[in-house]
Amino acid sequence: MNDDTVLVRKPAAARRLVLLFHGVGATPQNLLPLADAIAHADPSACVVSVRSPDPCDFGIGWQWFAVRGVTEENRLERVAAAMPRFVETVRDWQKQSGVGPDATTLIGFSQGAIMALESTQTADRLASQVIAIAGRFAQPPRVRPATAVQLIHGKDDTVIDPRYSIAAADRLASIGAEVGLNLLPEVGHTIDADVVDLVCAQLRKG
Repeated sequence: MNDDTVLVRKPAAARRLVLLFHGVGATPQNLLPLADAIAHADPSACVVSVRSPDPCDFGIGWQWFAVRGVTEENRLERVAAAMPRFVETVRDWQKQSGVGPDATTLIGFSQGAIMALESTQTADRLASQVIAIAGRFAQPPRVRPATAVQLIHGKDDTVIDPRYSIAAADRLASIGAEVGLNLLPEVGHTIDADVVDLVCAQLRKG
């Protein structure tokens, strides 16, 4: 199966760039239902489901950083090592689409959400908003993002505890960031129809 980056829609004159980042051990195709819904909701958007750069340690799919042996102490170091390529990827798609940071949205699921959230802690302002699904910061936010952050998390997620999103929302609010939080009952570590609806609704606000 071809699991390269998928350009879902590229209008002749895009007004928005939406980049989607999948989880560890997954492929861009895993996010196509969400990407297709976004493209349908906003035909003026350039929508891309991005492939992570490295083969996953698990032997299937792709990753930004290895999760084998990851701990609270070394997670940030691994994310920081992967961040230059993440930034380069976003900048490259902005160049290709002709859309700058002010009209760029980063949407991440699981590990993709970790990368998108941590990008708000760098000196580079990559986007106007980050939508993180079932994700977390590698460590609690250290600086106020120059980017709006929307956190979406299932209450029944057993892979990444929703308490990470709750704590992040509280921390971001305390330092004056623009942040929103949606906690979904009876939703696990997945993207269901309610999550798709929330993402599309959030994009309509932007």
